[in-house]
Amino acid sequence: MSNALSADDAPQPPKVLTTPLEISSNLRQLQDSHDPLIITFHERSQRFQSYLIKVDRDTASINLDEMVPRDGERFLLAGEPFKVEGFHEGVRIAWECNGTLDIVDRDGDRFYTGELPTEVVYHQRRNAFRAALKLTDLVNVELGGEKLKAPINGKLLDISATGCKLRFEGDITDRLQLGQVYDRLIAPPLFGNQPTSVELRYLHFEEKLNITFAGLRFHNISGQAARNVERFVYQLQREARRFDKDDM
Repeated sequence: MSNALSADDAPQPPKVLTTPLEISSNLRQLQDSHDPLIITFHERSQRFQSYLIKVDRDTASINLDEMVPRDGERFLLAGEPFKVEGFHEGVRIAWECNGTLDIVDRDGDRFYTGELPTEVVYHQRRNAFRAALKLTDLVNVELGGEKLKAPINGKLLDISATGCKLRFEGDITDRLQLGQVYDRLIAPPLFGNQPTSVELRYLHFEEKLNITFAGLRFHNISGQAARNVERFVYQLQREARRFDKDDM
């Protein structure tokens, strides 16, 4: 059986960046794109969200925005080591923080400042092809389950074999909890009428657009549902390549 993906889409091994120039330039991409970060303290399952708000190569320092939820600060104050993980255009950028971060309150803004990482993992995740849907072809989805008082209707923005990105009208960040597993994601073109469980990996309200973006990882997905997703992604991939050829 031939591989549906070309050699360009084959898994790429992760690289470890060690020079301040490489590290700061890649972290600055996360900052400039306002890509959400997931913070995980060692030996703790709960995840916290933050953003990079400053990367300074001259002083070898970074500033992270206030964590959501904020109770993660107690682990920070206790000096517990943690991992920071972000995604920029399909690239995973992650690093370990074993030092301390100082909590700063300044002019009503709360953030954390610490040293620039000395090692950053850079991993091109081409093996889980992320297929961007054209705005005209957005798929309707419904997120619900026991953890929500009422289902939330949204649109599918992009998808890979391991997860998807959704958009919702308005600010719904107070209704969702980072790290929570929701047991009813319904997207008929993907799963038929069978709901699938998903874990919320990031959440961001874009005030200018009045849209909430949510990143979800499939949780204990069934074999049939996984095959449906792979088939859907492959169809989108073929369409995207045909679209690219038409534009050449």
